[in-house]
Amino acid sequence: VHGLPALHRMPARAYVGRMTTAEDPFIDLARSAIRHYLATGEVADPPSMNGDPPPSGVFVSLHEPADPGQVEGRLRGCIGTVRPREPSVRREIARSAVSAAVSDPRFPPLQAGEVDRLEVTVYLLDEAEPVDGTDQLDPSHYGVIVEGPGGRSGLLLPGIPGITTAEQQVDIARRKAGLSSTDSVRLSRFSARIIH
Repeated sequence: VHGLPALHRMPARAYVGRMTTAEDPFIDLARSAIRHYLATGEVADPPSMNGDPPPSGVFVSLHEPADPGQVEGRLRGCIGTVRPREPSVRREIARSAVSAAVSDPRFPPLQAGEVDRLEVTVYLLDEAEPVDGTDQLDPSHYGVIVEGPGGRSGLLLPGIPGITTAEQQVDIARRKAGLSSTDSVRLSRFSARIIH
């Protein structure tokens, strides 16, 4: 995550909600926003709908289909923000989906033929709250933000397969931020609604 905004202390809900409906409208929105951008070069501006949650931080991750025996396939793109930049959650999802598809520096931009075969996950983030140590983290329930010297920061989403301890989670977030194990850091946690 680049340029994380200042975080404000608000209670975080201690759960991760998972939806497994294949036809979830937010997944369809993310996929159609990517298709629209690849066809037109423009980010879609979807209208708000009754019942939408309020604007929030959003991440969109794209994965290859999982091989037999795997929980999750190879990552193809993942980008988002801790706090909302757009006036509606649907616009936030569209923007994050397009960024994940074409602007993740770890991967080449998505091609139109890849869109329908990738697995899309949308994370709707709750407000982050500071914590005093790893004993207040749980990677199955909370994502983590690590902030260190020079404004460097790293984020790891909750519920990532294979990450079972808070120490693992913080270590990976430190490395994403370019921080060493000896750098002094501030930790924050957040919960998220995870939509597959």
